[in-house]
Amino acid sequence: MTDLGENAAPRSSVWAPAIPVDLAKTLRPLSRGAGDPTMRSHATSVWKTLRTPLGTATLHLRQTGAHIEADAWGDGAEWAIAHVPELLGDGDEEGDFDVSANAFLSDARRRLRGLRLLRTNLVFEAMLAAILEQKVTGLEARRAFRALVLAHGEPAPGPAPEGMRVFPTAVAWRRIPSWEWHRAGVDPQRSRTALAAATVAAGLERTLALGRGGEEISRKLRSVPGVGVWTAAETSQRSHGDPDSVSVGDYHLPATVGWALIGKPVDDDGMLELLEPWRGHRQRVMRLIEGSGFAKPRFGPRITIQDHRAH
Repeated sequence: MTDLGENAAPRSSVWAPAIPVDLAKTLRPLSRGAGDPTMRSHATSVWKTLRTPLGTATLHLRQTGAHIEADAWGDGAEWAIAHVPELLGDGDEEGDFDVSANAFLSDARRRLRGLRLLRTNLVFEAMLAAILEQKVTGLEARRAFRALVLAHGEPAPGPAPEGMRVFPTAVAWRRIPSWEWHRAGVDPQRSRTALAAATVAAGLERTLALGRGGEEISRKLRSVPGVGVWTAAETSQRSHGDPDSVSVGDYHLPATVGWALIGKPVDDDGMLELLEPWRGHRQRVMRLIEGSGFAKPRFGPRITIQDHRAH
């Protein structure tokens, strides 16, 4: 067993990416809010806990000029270090991606040169987090994720910041009693879907061998009862590094895309029509819009926060 103490020598590496990488912007999709017990982010430094195939790990990444320095502790430290390049976009090929005809996207791409599409290689973790976000506000989802990970995750190995935890095992998720899901604000439909995903967690990881995206991966992810197009897309974007999946069915996304690209809101069909010229890279377009800091006008109905703990 690895010495998990704070004084244990870490596994370390220095990676010099061939294409510039902005650490904070690239890893932003993994953050579940300021209170996320699995991640702490700063401008040039990120702490991330991982449940790897070899065991738990704490990964500390630092940006020093064009290099990424990495240290990792725990039984999964070697795996974590080996996967740092993929985590930060290595293998993500932009190929024929061209936004030169769109002034907004062209400017965003110029300003976000270091934004890459990450790949965690951890499918169940990405799916469970997405399940908690189904049809609720981000506030509700982050609150549930934090409560459940704090209660059932293991302490982070090594000198991680205080309060950090490792994402629970699939077995631990299956053992959470119904009343505890309820107390965390997770309704029965989402908890059933989470349990279904936990039951086939090992099979979910095998989809990584199918590449970075595509219909076969989406179909296999959607074979989990309760997982639809939106959840499968949110999963593959993070775990597989899918450059094309679109989170159809999102409450805010179509309007954001519409306002960014043509100056007015659209529905899901309108969003897909606008993104069609970049098929194969539609998720890349979404990341540019998000990373640009663009926000749609604040008016119109807002989704209501449901407190499932009160019922």
